[in-house]
Amino acid sequence: MTQGIAIIPADESHIAAVWTIFQEVIAAGDAYVFEAGTTLDQFGAYWFAPQFHPQVALLDGEVVGSYVVKANQPGRGSHVANASYMTASAARGRGIAGMMCEHSLRYAKSLGFRAMQFNIVVATNTVAVRLWQKHGFRIIGTSPGAFRHEQLGYVDAHVMFRELDDIG
Repeated sequence: MTQGIAIIPADESHIAAVWTIFQEVIAAGDAYVFEAGTTLDQFGAYWFAPQFHPQVALLDGEVVGSYVVKANQPGRGSHVANASYMTASAARGRGIAGMMCEHSLRYAKSLGFRAMQFNIVVATNTVAVRLWQKHGFRIIGTSPGAFRHEQLGYVDAHVMFRELDDIG
């Protein structure tokens, strides 16, 4: 586990740092559905929406990651959470994404969610698939060609799910 990590609620003072990470993540075109032309205003309106409960991971006070947790669906599906995560490339491989996942599971449960579902986990992103499986998610379906990968074209995307009843 990485020493010096704190995960705290994100606020307007974090937008620029998270925007930098976001731009880096979407530029690769291999894991996120956002297009490279997404503007700062579009990103800010989405990621920092209060109902998305944005969080940032700080390493010695520097923003190195962020996640959001929200209802996956409205109404009768609102008891299932959805989350998105991103980590700065310079901080990858240090356990930060896993820490954010653990934090988000506890946080989602504290918000009253009963489960969490990821709607599009790019099948070729094997690091993410393994990480989510390590944290109790299972693949409950695969959508053929559901993600337009920058290098590989249309690739499969998994739907991954886990209950939160074992979260303390």
